[in-house]
Amino acid sequence: MISPRKIKSVDFYRKIPRDLTEASLSGAGLSIVAALSMLLLFGMELSSYLTVSTTTSIIIDRSSDGDFLRMDFNISFPSLSCEFASVDVSDVLGTNRLNVTKTIRKFSIDSNLRPTGSEFHSGEFLSRVNHGDESAEELVEGSVSLGARNFDTFLHQYPISVVNFYAPWCYWCNLLKPSWEKAANQIKERYDPEMDGRVILAKVDCTQEADLCRRNHIQGYPSIRIFRKGSDLRDDNAHHDHESYYGDRDTESLVKMVIGLVEPIHVEPHKLALEDKSDNASKTLKKAPSTGGCRIEGYMRVKKVPGNLMVSARSESHSFDTSQMNMSHVVNHLSFGKRILPEAFSDLKRLAPYLGGSHNRLDDRSFINQHDLGPNVTIEHYLQIVKTEVLKSNGHAMIEEYEYTAHSSVAHTYYLPVAKFHFELSPMQVLITENSKSFSHFITNVCAIIGGVFTVAGILDSILHQTMTLMKKIELGKNF
Repeated sequence: MISPRKIKSVDFYRKIPRDLTEASLSGAGLSIVAALSMLLLFGMELSSYLTVSTTTSIIIDRSSDGDFLRMDFNISFPSLSCEFASVDVSDVLGTNRLNVTKTIRKFSIDSNLRPTGSEFHSGEFLSRVNHGDESAEELVEGSVSLGARNFDTFLHQYPISVVNFYAPWCYWCNLLKPSWEKAANQIKERYDPEMDGRVILAKVDCTQEADLCRRNHIQGYPSIRIFRKGSDLRDDNAHHDHESYYGDRDTESLVKMVIGLVEPIHVEPHKLALEDKSDNASKTLKKAPSTGGCRIEGYMRVKKVPGNLMVSARSESHSFDTSQMNMSHVVNHLSFGKRILPEAFSDLKRLAPYLGGSHNRLDDRSFINQHDLGPNVTIEHYLQIVKTEVLKSNGHAMIEEYEYTAHSSVAHTYYLPVAKFHFELSPMQVLITENSKSFSHFITNVCAIIGGVFTVAGILDSILHQTMTLMKKIELGKNF
């Protein structure tokens, strides 16, 4: 049996009897300093343990979210009507989607970017229309030419005024002209302007009456507008409230449209025009934009290859004066990838303070052409997109976001001006990994702090004690 005496022989911490120890002021001072140092170093170590560090690396993009990327946008065009605004997407693989409407919403806005009504639904109105096969030979003009001087007079004289805003150089206007004049003659015979007085067909040459056409927000030719006496009220900016016709342009269709407008109106003097609620009218007539601007918002899924998002005026049955098109715009929002709530970004600031600073770099930026650049100006944006992924220490993805740089420029073109957003994804991605310390590492460091400070304090105390003893001996003149 092992005796207690032998067990005591392996004691690492042998005790010195209290009677053989001596307290000193220098030792007390060092003890206080050592205790404070331990507390300070312990607090620093605890703070380091609670603080999560990160490492940033650049790797080949290993995205697992498929081959498509979501693109959210909200862009205001103060000089582009929702009537013709078109969103197109193309890429280097041959994708070419024109006039996307499924995930896009349009709202008419004024020059100050304020909304002026409910959502604008273009539907299928801008598809190719039938112009008939009427010949322009021996054409007898039946419509009345209007200008700024007599425009309001005629609109207040007839319950229904159907006006063709055109330009002589316009291909579609020239196709419409024979049918329009023939329809005007038939309507004049059916509803005599002097005896009946319920309707009149008129026309406005926008090359001669530019201000009048601009006041009615005419951006594409021809534009057939229906003005109703009594319901053709004006807003605070003196803009007419009226409808647009989007149906076929052959003589039969035009006459049928006008008859549908006139028949509900009784032949009485000064009778106000009531809106036609028939199904036929709802298919071809639609409230015309009361202002000339448009806010386009929505999202699209684009392939992860270099491509373009373009906004322009588009129609298969209208012509546009490129010198009058102004593609100035304000980017309210533009981002890529899944929408991330601001709360999520605030939680990640402790990991990467710089995170989230470039995922919407173009937000609230204006790109306005004040006509000092001249006409036919295309505004282009070049976007370089980089994916950033944040991983927890266990490898779980906390967040995935796409940040981008943006460079903008203007260019003169001979074609129809557009607003173009060219995007290109980087083949590399930024990987931010969370590095959390283990509890065992924290305990080891705490023990090292306590033991190290205690040992260093003991050494200093010994040196100080020996020095003071030596100085006392020298004072007493003793040799040693």
